[in-house]
Amino acid sequence: MDAEVIKGQDLKKVAPVFGQLSFDDHEQVVFCYDKETGLKAIIGIHDTTLGPALGGTRMWNYESEWEALNDVLRLSRGMTFKSAITGLDLGGGKAVIIGDAKTQKTPELMRRFGKFVDSLSGKYITAEDVGMATEDMDTVREVTKHVTGISESLGGSGNPSPVTGYGVFMGMKAAAKFKLGVDTLKGIKVLVQGIGNVGETVVKHIREEGGEVFITDINKERLEEVANKYGAKIFEGDDIYTADVEIYSPCALGATVNDETINKLKAKVIAGAANNQLAEEEKHGQMLLDKGIVYAPDFLINAGGVINVYGELKGFKREEVMEKTENIYNTTLEILKTAEENKMTTQKAAMKIAQERIDKRKNEK
Repeated sequence: MDAEVIKGQDLKKVAPVFGQLSFDDHEQVVFCYDKETGLKAIIGIHDTTLGPALGGTRMWNYESEWEALNDVLRLSRGMTFKSAITGLDLGGGKAVIIGDAKTQKTPELMRRFGKFVDSLSGKYITAEDVGMATEDMDTVREVTKHVTGISESLGGSGNPSPVTGYGVFMGMKAAAKFKLGVDTLKGIKVLVQGIGNVGETVVKHIREEGGEVFITDINKERLEEVANKYGAKIFEGDDIYTADVEIYSPCALGATVNDETINKLKAKVIAGAANNQLAEEEKHGQMLLDKGIVYAPDFLINAGGVINVYGELKGFKREEVMEKTENIYNTTLEILKTAEENKMTTQKAAMKIAQERIDKRKNEK
């Protein structure tokens, strides 16, 4: 019998799931399909050594199922190390829903997705991510208790984006202190790429401290709105990576730090909210080190959101959540100094510390 063909690809020639470069001994990968609602989703559970796998659900119009699989594998792995390095008793997980969030997301689809989450009996806890909002998590909550980031009226902590943005800002300040020798961002030029909820919060904090912010986004109306609201400047150049700024802050999708962009970058610091900013961790981490660009590991400085939803699960007060998020500054400085002393990339230094915590817990079991 001829090999089945999916989207024009001969399955005999496609790399198997376990052969994907992003597959990193994941504990479980769940494919969720429901014809009636049109749901096509993948839940990735990377590691539950430290606790249940917590990670947001992203709805994106992926070009292929393979692209969606690669994304969920990379994102769930990142959540493992994010929770570990932040000192949280959580594992790493993530979910992606394939589709256009603006036109294909319905309450029925979200409830059906919630039932798949519920079937995992708490091994995976979901929350909001790109393409999702707090009200979507409220809908999921109708069919499962294994969701966080729900509305305050339902006993939740609401949208975690402001806390995520604050953590990125604190990590950015630490990186600026380390590389530029400044205690504030006053007068520092920062380019923020992507001004969704988190990116906007980053812009807000930088402007409040007197930094000069340039913004870029595919949504022109959003650009005008944020520029007017905070006094930011819309980047008018042809290539954002050649911008004459001290700090580049990627706050959209990942892999913007790659072979092409690193050679163009004039910024001395990279500190942003996007997940998986390095297209290839080892290679591009080393390229940044060789070029003298300080990289604040994304899974460390964007951990404010997971701290926020963890606080919701544990019943922390708002002050405690913000205190833990503010500590991202100290952890970032510690990792940057460790990397410099050991002549290693900041990514490798952060991963080493996170992995040591996971290994210690494994040995205790």
